[in-house]
Amino acid sequence: MNRTIGLVTTNYTIPNYAPLTDERPSAAIPFGGRYRLLDFALSNMVNSRIQTVGLITPHYYRSIMDHIGAGKEWGLDKKSGGLYILPGAVFGFRESDGRFLFRDMLHNLSYLEQGDADYILVSSGTLVCNIDYQPLINQHELSGDPVTLVYQKASPGHARPGHYITLDETGRVTGIERASGGEFQFINSFIINKTLLLRLAKDFDALGYLNFIDLLAQALPNLRVGSWRFDGYIAQMDGVQEYFRSSMDLLRRDVRRELFNPDRQILTKIHDTPPALYAPGSEVRNSLMTAGSIVEGTVENSVVFRSVRVEKGAVVKNCVLMEKCVIKAGAYLENVICDKFVTVSENKHIRGTPDLPCVLPKGGVI
Repeated sequence: MNRTIGLVTTNYTIPNYAPLTDERPSAAIPFGGRYRLLDFALSNMVNSRIQTVGLITPHYYRSIMDHIGAGKEWGLDKKSGGLYILPGAVFGFRESDGRFLFRDMLHNLSYLEQGDADYILVSSGTLVCNIDYQPLINQHELSGDPVTLVYQKASPGHARPGHYITLDETGRVTGIERASGGEFQFINSFIINKTLLLRLAKDFDALGYLNFIDLLAQALPNLRVGSWRFDGYIAQMDGVQEYFRSSMDLLRRDVRRELFNPDRQILTKIHDTPPALYAPGSEVRNSLMTAGSIVEGTVENSVVFRSVRVEKGAVVKNCVLMEKCVIKAGAYLENVICDKFVTVSENKHIRGTPDLPCVLPKGGVI
């Protein structure tokens, strides 16, 4: 089998995430009680036996580096291969649906040229799914197609901006376009022959600030592009609304079983904290609770991160409470996302809606 290296991109801005991205890249947003969005892309790579992964970072990369370090938790702290931290272009990528800035690839040709790799598997850093890439790699190798795009068949009535592809009867891509909806949605992951990527880098150097997928669309008449369908749960995390919806999806057993399959673990930075404490008189229903939290009040249909405190008489419904939030006695929260270190004072009432949750910025006192 030919050798594949990985490339994960985080050098892009998703405008619909403010204020969660005021101090961190989108890929570093906490998710699911103990993870960061980036954990899924990295874990999918290493679970698919990819031992060399490059991580393209933006200029404000501190939170990413604090979380991943040398990649020990993912088994990427190696002398040969392992994790490579790569610089992104200075201004990053600001298109709402762009994830692959070609200039980022041009800046890191030394990584792409290294070793004896034949293929480069590329993923965005905000792709939440548990995916085995080995069948994709096998199909790509057997087909002889120089590029293979990963897609998902959209459900009826699906409407969401992004890149959509059209396919012929053999499954080859005949069109790529930006649209607000379509039948086959590109899900921000693809595999490409290294020789082709290096040739494109030479031929399209002057177009470096294009989205790489838009560049592929231009080259499509002269390029054979294959496709590979993924049918599992996926969230592309294009803003606060999808983040909230996907967080609430974690309360469904079928979603948790798929995303956190013990045979293909989603790996993350380890924290040594005691189990959650449920005080006498507290009530917790249908919620995802994480170690270190103390609950004296009521928590319902919520995702609670490490070291959160919900005081006596406080009520939390349909909320996401990130690390070290404090909900004081008598407070009432519904459809709210609290970033890290938020304190909600006594008897405050804060409500959002499922479609428009209220977001409290990091470190705020309400």
